[in-house]
Amino acid sequence: MMEVHRPHRRDKSIVKKDDQVEIDLEWVITIPREYNDVLMKACRDLEDYFFVSMDVSLQVAYEDEVIGKTIAYKIDEALPENSYKFTVTRESVTLCGHDTRAAAQAGYYLEDLMNLNEAPCLDIADEIRTPLYSPRMIHSGYGLDKFPEEHIRSIAHAGINALLIFVEDVDVTPHGYLDFNDLCYRAAQWGVDVYAYSYMKSRVYPEGPEAEEFYENLYGRLFERCPYFKGIIFVGESCEFPSKDPHTTGILRLDNLDGNGEPIVKGKPSPGWWPCYDFPLWLNMIKRIIRNKKPDADIVFWTYNWGYVEEKYRLELLRNIPTDVSLLVTFEMFEDVVRDGITNRTVDYTLFFEGPGKYFTSEAKLAKERGIRLYAMTNTGGLTWDVGTIPYEPAPYQWMRRYENMREMHENYGLCGTMDSHHYGFYPSFISDLAKWAFYKPTPDLNVMLRRIAVRDFSEETADDVLKAYEYFSDGIRYLISTNEDQYGPFRIGPSYPLILYRDVDAVFPSVPYAPHGGNEICNPVYKYDLSEPYLWDKINYEIKCHTKTAELYNAGCEILERVIPLISEKKRHEAMLLLNMCRFIRNAAKTTVNVKEWKKRKELLLDAAGDERNKIVSEMIEIGKRDIANAEETISLTQFDSRLGYEPSMEYMCDPEHLEWKINLTRRAVEEELPTYLV
Repeated sequence: MMEVHRPHRRDKSIVKKDDQVEIDLEWVITIPREYNDVLMKACRDLEDYFFVSMDVSLQVAYEDEVIGKTIAYKIDEALPENSYKFTVTRESVTLCGHDTRAAAQAGYYLEDLMNLNEAPCLDIADEIRTPLYSPRMIHSGYGLDKFPEEHIRSIAHAGINALLIFVEDVDVTPHGYLDFNDLCYRAAQWGVDVYAYSYMKSRVYPEGPEAEEFYENLYGRLFERCPYFKGIIFVGESCEFPSKDPHTTGILRLDNLDGNGEPIVKGKPSPGWWPCYDFPLWLNMIKRIIRNKKPDADIVFWTYNWGYVEEKYRLELLRNIPTDVSLLVTFEMFEDVVRDGITNRTVDYTLFFEGPGKYFTSEAKLAKERGIRLYAMTNTGGLTWDVGTIPYEPAPYQWMRRYENMREMHENYGLCGTMDSHHYGFYPSFISDLAKWAFYKPTPDLNVMLRRIAVRDFSEETADDVLKAYEYFSDGIRYLISTNEDQYGPFRIGPSYPLILYRDVDAVFPSVPYAPHGGNEICNPVYKYDLSEPYLWDKINYEIKCHTKTAELYNAGCEILERVIPLISEKKRHEAMLLLNMCRFIRNAAKTTVNVKEWKKRKELLLDAAGDERNKIVSEMIEIGKRDIANAEETISLTQFDSRLGYEPSMEYMCDPEHLEWKINLTRRAVEEELPTYLV
């Protein structure tokens, strides 16, 4: 993740075509004498790229010192906002941006083209390129709220222009101290903004006598001391206040617990999980206080927590919020997807369904009617919660379906900004490369671009086979049904999820003390699945069928990669092996999820069974356990080959060799010691 420019991308057997320009030692990178940090960082980054990736050592100079062939950074404010003009002639390459940030992106575009060409060669060109979405916001994939410079550089190269950090107080994140102004300054040098994601507790009703002082001390103080934040994200569960809406408890969720951890007020949602009629009152107060400190602050209101609520209540709230805020809506959530007569509701966050859902479109329509700026939580950094401890989902054709539908929402409802990840953050991949191509206009044919990327990463000779593997992986994700039981269970952590019978129901996942969501806080090792009604048995059986199909499709794709990897050059082989290794991990995660469901079904029946029927159930559970132990043992080598597997920034490592051994030992206890005691 610290490698921004991959070494020796150049294939020296490639010869410049007649309609191309080759960058060699005669060329000089230039910038105006009047430059800022962004332009100098971009200039030095391009110099580094040529040296590291293209084996060409170029000089850097002021534009008025050079006569000859130049790669020139320039600024033209007459260009559309965020746009750049990319011009290539026989004697010059011009990287001209509306501002310095856009000019830097023009340089990254040059890098993208040369990477595809695998040579320091460019086609003659004259084009203006404009991003469809800004901001594109992302969490850190390096570690929760951790942004070393190389990670910020990678994010900027991916066309993403805003970081997200969780904020509990001034310079305080869930991890502890972080100098917010320093992060904003370092990010700004790469043309990247920073948004605060509020974890600050709103304990006072906005019309109370102490409200002004309370919120001034909360949000006013934050933006007074940290004026470089671009904006702030408000989501129900993190910014709930003691609402007077009668549909709710009127109490913050964690305050509505007695000494035994039971709800004090029962039968109603907490205010953060309902579109309360008085949210506009709260939002207007916060907006006024923040903009007194920072007039152009982007106030982002995210409706994630109440997408399940009947449309009339959601839209009534949105009819009353101020129009000078940004509305953020999750793209694919809360959709009832019916397949083979079984209904599955999409939960957060999934690529199983490409979106948009009815929840999204209902709110997008109202945003357009009222002239409210519309953003979407799309996860297009490359990952969702479908498999929670991998770096990205290698399902390009399914991602392309999402990109296409996002484009439709852009054209129809003005979708103009994205949140590209949540806790799991960002990892650079061929999927983030593809998203970058999709999110600019003019937009190339993405099928053509995907093939060019496959040639870049594998070879011309193997690209068509690789695309077939990608089809298998993309189809496989469409069978990976998103459920709360699995996203907070085996698919969250993969093959380290244990099979527990009765003796170890108090088991706790081992975790490091600095994990913000360690232990069982997010993922419980005892599988929760309600089988109290007959239709729920149909549902779990259908999920078993689908997840088995996911494993089969990923296995089929892996077999193709296994066959073609020996045919590609040695310098590309390691990256190809990382992809194959990850897809094996996904296959094994699907196998574990199937085993967990099969185990749960029999566990439900075990105690009520007698005689031969009980013995049959015990025997089947022993076989399931042995099968899953073998699956976990095979996964150990996968996590040893790639340390990113098994990691998630908010939970830290949850499927590394140690956790896999923990799972194996727990499951073996159930299989070898506990289950035999139920034989009759």
